[in-house]
Amino acid sequence: MRLNEFTNKSVEEQISEAGMVFARSKNTKGGGVKTTQKFVCGSGPRAGRRVSKISQCFAPIDISKRIQMKKTRAKTKIKQARRSKRTKRIDPSSLLTKILNKARKPAKPKL
Repeated sequence: MRLNEFTNKSVEEQISEAGMVFARSKNTKGGGVKTTQKFVCGSGPRAGRRVSKISQCFAPIDISKRIQMKKTRAKTKIKQARRSKRTKRIDPSSLLTKILNKARKPAKPKL
């Protein structure tokens, strides 16, 4: 089944509903880190989450993987927080990602 069978929105409207952001992605073959475009799901079971393809917003969720990840995060949250804080402050690709996303954000209206 396709998404357009369940909704009367066009594909362009669905894509504009999902916000586009930049994110870091690590090369699996031992290379460096590069900056890539990602999407923020506007709806579906992964609403508000960053994904690489819009089709992932509506993909079924693997419950066993979700449970395992919750356990892993609970065990290692302090270590992960320290590491990510350091990476965001030092790593050039993180700094580039921050700059690109800041430029993409719409300006907040002044009240």
